[in-house]
Amino acid sequence: MDAEELAARWRERLEAWAIPEEILAQAPADPWSHSPERFGARTDRALSEPDDGPTMTRLVEALPDGGTVLDVGSGPGASSLPLGERIGHLYAVDASARMLEGLTLRADKLGVPVTTIHGRWPEVAEQAPVADVAIAAHVVYNVPDLAGFLRALDAHTRGRVVLELPHRHPMSWMTPLWQHFHGIDRPVRPVAEDCVALAAALGFPVRVEEREAPLERFSSLEELAASACRRACLDPSRADEVAETAAELGMWPLPRDRWVTVWWD
Repeated sequence: MDAEELAARWRERLEAWAIPEEILAQAPADPWSHSPERFGARTDRALSEPDDGPTMTRLVEALPDGGTVLDVGSGPGASSLPLGERIGHLYAVDASARMLEGLTLRADKLGVPVTTIHGRWPEVAEQAPVADVAIAAHVVYNVPDLAGFLRALDAHTRGRVVLELPHRHPMSWMTPLWQHFHGIDRPVRPVAEDCVALAAALGFPVRVEEREAPLERFSSLEELAASACRRACLDPSRADEVAETAAELGMWPLPRDRWVTVWWD
């Protein structure tokens, strides 16, 4: 299958994750939103407890001292700021202004020079220079035009491109709850192998490493229930019911994800 066919299949599979309109219309909050506070806490943990997994290893070995880093879908900087003093300049791209504000505050404290670019990649790619290394962590499942995304990332990197993504769609853990509360099944794909196949079909010499995620998804059943209420378009007042249901369905504790690192030079 060629790149065009793989790209179309990726888009179609992502579109299948759309929430039915009749359910979305009843949502008390945006089910696809991300919490800057939650992401900020993960960034602070990444800074205080550096991860020596394959993603950081591949970035470190490819980044020259004082080199430039392009972080696409940066959030508050969990995947780039741990590079610390090795960074000569960080270019951070994110669609959330609040996420970029959190990154800027942390970069200033670390003494990392940073330029933020507010918007979606690759629409804002022209605002970014060519960097020594690029990282796009936990982003691709939000990208319908993955071929365009990867081409622009490669074009803006003179050294190494690194992707990190869970093996399955990040909302896959909620499938039993969708079945229970709404009577609908959620898709199975795309999965990491689909991203790897497309990158290879685009001509990139991809290499792949996989590991167990270093972090638990939730620290408590209550945290899981609060997140599930938002993701499944349920009123927050039903959190106790959701927690009880999750426990009955054997969803707690959740098994850790498998994280996949994809990279090429």
